[in-house]
Amino acid sequence: MKTKGDTDARPLFTIDQKGIFEKEIDRAVADGEVDFAVHSLKDVPSQLVENLTLASIPKREMVNDIFISSDGTTLDSIKPGAVIGTSSLRRAVQITRKRSDITVRPIRGNIETRIKKVTDKIFDGIVLAQAGISRLGIDVQYTPLSIQDFSPSPGQGALAIVSRKDEPSTILMLKKIEDPDSRLEIEAERSLSDFVDSGCRFPIGAYAKSNGNQMTLSVSAFSVDGKKSLFVEKSGDKNDPFLLGKSVGEELHKKGVNDLAINWRKKVEEWNKQ
Repeated sequence: MKTKGDTDARPLFTIDQKGIFEKEIDRAVADGEVDFAVHSLKDVPSQLVENLTLASIPKREMVNDIFISSDGTTLDSIKPGAVIGTSSLRRAVQITRKRSDITVRPIRGNIETRIKKVTDKIFDGIVLAQAGISRLGIDVQYTPLSIQDFSPSPGQGALAIVSRKDEPSTILMLKKIEDPDSRLEIEAERSLSDFVDSGCRFPIGAYAKSNGNQMTLSVSAFSVDGKKSLFVEKSGDKNDPFLLGKSVGEELHKKGVNDLAINWRKKVEEWNKQ
């Protein structure tokens, strides 16, 4: 099935619409054309169609980003002036913060297409999520990037399986492959994201990690030029992920996250006019 995210050629961060990769597919689930749908969780909005539910979250893959170059060069050592591709505005700013002497440009296409643009020397390198490489089993040389420098998108590395609420047998089947800790971590990250209304047009990095009965939620936000940043990290009861996400969101608001959000939106509007 083709979605708006597949057919719209504009950079993802210029499309002012949530759920661009899942809306058409979830409509097919809601209409009974298919029994359930599998998405990359970070592409799934928190508010689903009324008769749908996020039935299962399997065990999460690695959450970090990776760097791929044509000659195996790392992001730290690549030549000044190199052109780096990414589909994520969040990553674009993080790249610029780390290497202000290189050029970052938007890139579209599936993972294989992006890698080919590196081997064809259209880009000197690309940054993308390690989870995608792992799931597809692609044999390509890459350098892992630290979560500290490249805070992941809320839900990165996780799959979301969506089904209808009125199909308990399907939900029960899908629950057999759910990972409880992954579910709780995702709920904390999505709670935070909802509280500050983040998304493709105001990217926030968030990563929750369970440890026993506790969970730590780490969140980063940046100004559009990368010169200003906010970081909040809190721990709480892992069985109350919504409270933890709300608490971190409140702390971000106290530190002025709204000012960063306004700057992002202005910049996106400027890019759309180019």
